[in-house]
Amino acid sequence: MPGPVLEFWYDFASTYSYLAAMRIEAAAEEAGVKVHWRPFLLGPIFAAQGWTTSPFNLFPDKGRYMWRDMEREAARLGVPFCRPDPFPQNSLLAARVALVGLDQGWTPAFTKAVFAAEFGKSRNISDPAALSIVLTDLGLDAGAVMEQAQAEANKARLRRIGEEAQLRGIFGAPCFVAEDRELFWGNDRLERALDWATARARHSDVPV
Repeated sequence: MPGPVLEFWYDFASTYSYLAAMRIEAAAEEAGVKVHWRPFLLGPIFAAQGWTTSPFNLFPDKGRYMWRDMEREAARLGVPFCRPDPFPQNSLLAARVALVGLDQGWTPAFTKAVFAAEFGKSRNISDPAALSIVLTDLGLDAGAVMEQAQAEANKARLRRIGEEAQLRGIFGAPCFVAEDRELFWGNDRLERALDWATARARHSDVPV
């Protein structure tokens, strides 16, 4: 029987999505859970709530806490961290590129490399040149991938994924969604989501 599956919904502009992306593969492998990577955009979801930017910008106290928390958590996990400028980054092109990789198997590697460039080296991920470097470093044809990413069919695909996210009640990132549609929000809920996914899988295997 196939093992449990957990969807990982993330936005490249999201600070806590960075932390989750850098550790989800090892945590999921240990738990025996397969990860489905689901890049999407928070911008339309925030706009539907009347927000024009990240809530970490809209609410200064929350923002100050987040930046300090990110410093602590990045140090604990042993990953580099710096504040990107501007914040949030425009993650549209990165999300489109990541969708291309879903069909070719390199989305996880691309995602981690983009997050590392953005939050580890303060690279501007809205710059096509920055993403091209990531793709080239992964041994991919950056020009061909960029062309696929900007194709109308791929743009429409990203819009549909955004609509799906809203319909499913996803309001932030990262989010982890189990096969029974149970939703967990936040990097600190990753382990709880994995536990839920494995418990539900064991329950479904019980004869009735």
